[in-house]
Amino acid sequence: MTSGNPKLIEIRRLTAPLTIKDFKAYDHQGNLLKCSETLTDVRFILEPKENILNDDEIMQYAPESKSASKIRLKRGYGGIKDVLSVHESLPWILGLYYVILICIALPVTFSKNIAGMYLILVLVILPLLYLYHLFNFKRYTKSTVKEPVKETKKVETPVQTAVVEESAGLESLKKYEKEINNLNVLFNVREEVVRELIEKRFEPPQITYDKFISSIDHCHKLFYEQSDGALNIINLAAEDSPRVHDELENKIEAMKKIINQIEDLTNELVINISSSGDSTDEVKNLLDDMENLIESVKDY
Repeated sequence: MTSGNPKLIEIRRLTAPLTIKDFKAYDHQGNLLKCSETLTDVRFILEPKENILNDDEIMQYAPESKSASKIRLKRGYGGIKDVLSVHESLPWILGLYYVILICIALPVTFSKNIAGMYLILVLVILPLLYLYHLFNFKRYTKSTVKEPVKETKKVETPVQTAVVEESAGLESLKKYEKEINNLNVLFNVREEVVRELIEKRFEPPQITYDKFISSIDHCHKLFYEQSDGALNIINLAAEDSPRVHDELENKIEAMKKIINQIEDLTNELVINISSSGDSTDEVKNLLDDMENLIESVKDY
């Protein structure tokens, strides 16, 4: 459960489906979202709160946010879209600026006022220089260069050293550990959301409610069997071999399949709850798909 854990609460807020009512969007906590309007579309983007998630977590759970755009620019692989996301009002301000400037420039030009024409030229160039400054991607990375961190030696007791060595595992397998931990967090958030939606759509006691909850319980059990098994391989494997990598990738793939199935069920429940009709065929089909998935994952 996410209760009491600020990081999990924030991840759930960022990943839970939005509620649209009277052409306005709200997050799952009922907070009204600000509309983000670009030249091509109108979006409702959830911005992560400060000092809760690290940069990698923001990139994973809020990739379309301004914060994610700033991180991409800071890391050196941001693009024009990221600059426009950070400065979303820039096109409108520039458009208004040049419309006003044209209205001023026309009478100045017709009157052949040389000083005024030079001033207009300067006013035309200034925003272009500012745009060059904004779209100079190197400036974003220069400001984030860090001083090298001095290593400090730690004095450890023999017992502490033995524990670290015993649980370290193979360094070549550590790349899987971060992905598994991220999937664990995502599953916890998705699971809690779908349980609440099932209870809302099929108020207990109902046979349909019991079937859904039973399937979610099976998914929970299977998901953590795969997760715990993968982490045990990472920590206990004696050698780095293709077979070990294949086993880890199979378990991670099974975890992703379970999360994707729960996401599909979540989306269908949201649509079903929001619709005026009582048809539950699509939801029940997803229940069948989930049961088939459970059977297939058991074979991993």
